[in-house]
Amino acid sequence: MPRIIALDYGERRIGVAVSDPTGTIATPLPTLERRAGKRPPWPEIQRIVQEYEVAEAVVGLPLELSGEESAWTAEVRAFGAEVARRTGLPVHWMDERMTSIIAERNVRGSGLKKTQREEKGRIDAAAAALILESFLNLRRNQARQSET
Repeated sequence: MPRIIALDYGERRIGVAVSDPTGTIATPLPTLERRAGKRPPWPEIQRIVQEYEVAEAVVGLPLELSGEESAWTAEVRAFGAEVARRTGLPVHWMDERMTSIIAERNVRGSGLKKTQREEKGRIDAAAAALILESFLNLRRNQARQSET
């Protein structure tokens, strides 16, 4: 079965996670680095899509706490549109409010050495995994509801 990739797009890093073939488990991958204001590392994104035989993408949508969109939301939407164009994948959006905070708490409480716990890339990858887990749970719940 094909996999799903989640991307947590940021100014300096892109957190990445991929599902297992059954769409049950979200696994963080190494975070992709980017320079602020520079284009994303498209060859690396395309390599991951091919290597993991990805069929769909989920991009974390950064909404304000009020649920409103911002200028950053527009930039992330443009990134998602470019993911679809460059990879041919359908792109889904997942509200990412609070995922970075939850990811940071999870990483800090994981028992890793302090230097490892404070790596920003590790937190971004964990946030991508949380975005993907939310998407997978939503999809499972929708499937259950359609069965009844």
